[in-house]
Amino acid sequence: MTSNTKHANAFPTKRFFVDMLIKDIELHDAILDLLDNCLDGAMRTAAKQSGRDPVRPYDGFSAWIEFDQNSFCITDNCGGLPIQLAESYAFRMGRADSDRDNDLATVGVYGIGMKRAVFKLGKNTEILSRTTDGGFSVTITPDWLESDSNWELPINEQNDVLEAVGTKIFVTQLRDGIPRVFSNETDFERTLKTAISSYYGFIIEKGFKVFVNNEEIQPFKVSIIADNFDSNEGITPYIYEGNIGGVDVHITVGLYRELPNEEEEEAALIGRPSSERAGWTIVCNDRVILYADKTRVTGWGEASVPQYHTQFISIAGLVELRSNNASQLPLTTTKRGIDGNSELYLSIKDFMREGLKTFTDFTNKWKKSSKELHEINVQLSAIDPAIARANVPANKWSRVAKGVGGQRYRPNLPLPKEDDPPRQIRFSRKVSEINEVATYLFDDTSTPVGDVGAKCFDDVLRKARK
Repeated sequence: MTSNTKHANAFPTKRFFVDMLIKDIELHDAILDLLDNCLDGAMRTAAKQSGRDPVRPYDGFSAWIEFDQNSFCITDNCGGLPIQLAESYAFRMGRADSDRDNDLATVGVYGIGMKRAVFKLGKNTEILSRTTDGGFSVTITPDWLESDSNWELPINEQNDVLEAVGTKIFVTQLRDGIPRVFSNETDFERTLKTAISSYYGFIIEKGFKVFVNNEEIQPFKVSIIADNFDSNEGITPYIYEGNIGGVDVHITVGLYRELPNEEEEEAALIGRPSSERAGWTIVCNDRVILYADKTRVTGWGEASVPQYHTQFISIAGLVELRSNNASQLPLTTTKRGIDGNSELYLSIKDFMREGLKTFTDFTNKWKKSSKELHEINVQLSAIDPAIARANVPANKWSRVAKGVGGQRYRPNLPLPKEDDPPRQIRFSRKVSEINEVATYLFDDTSTPVGDVGAKCFDDVLRKARK
């Protein structure tokens, strides 16, 4: 019996590959991926230059983002892309060289950021780059995107492709819906600027400049209140630091502003102010990947930690992770989220919850407005978490003997005088009635029953005091 072996075509269609690649990334994240590439270029260039200020190592590096209903453009002066990398690496769908940049604290892991971003934006892309050794241009056309047989991109060498060293990516034939998003009809430009302020605040503080449609972006950065660490009466943060699996870890959590009074809590219940910065911010290699998070992802509502509530609007935490091997960091492919199943992150989260519980307990004890609370508030001022960590006296640290090791500082926080101690109120009502009241007060039947009861009591107490 003879055998006739044939072969099935298992090559992917390019349209399917591209469509799947861009399906799960938001437009904001696509643009921030391109900005990440600028920052990685600045980091590589700065590493080769001696004499840079360690506090502001990115002075002189900039990125300019411009867009309208017809096109998108991002330009930088961050050293450019060597043509050898363009030929072998930069345009591949995935990262083949896992050892590249293993001596630098970048965030590139998967090798899909730039390609996915330009595919998300449009169908015609021109990429121009110039280094001190030369330059090139590459054009991704609609025909190339439609062709399943052609996976190579022609590289045109041209030393003066740009006026100065750097990279420019220019996208036209924008995908459906993007022209309207880029128009004045939406709030996209403002939210993009806010995202860059939040997610790149650390890099901007270190000298990097970002411009969006000719406006320079100013940074948001986490600050923490820290009184004198030698005193046993002041407000200081909870701090952990260590090295876990080759990753340097710094955790700081405390108050970033004064404790709220009743009026502020009421205003926050109606609609939180846009400037509120409570919650956890997580930074990997100077890039913020979560900003002001108040969910279970960062420990709220887990174990003995309560869910986030407006009475906790003064609590903020910062997690800083650094490694020259970006694959060790608990990043998602968008670099705007945490891999919650990472062993590293699970270990870190234990300390996050411990520190968070310290300050939710503290806030609960000071919940009611009082003269004591006012006296505490007027004395508070916030500083950079790194300065707070450096100010902890050596004898105030305690060694973490179990688990991943490291050291931590536990604050000794002031307590209110117990001249009017609290008492617990308990009663039961039908679920339907509780839901009815929750809808009336919060327009949300999922509101915890304790919050519903507390709001009822507080409203009646306020009326009784008038």
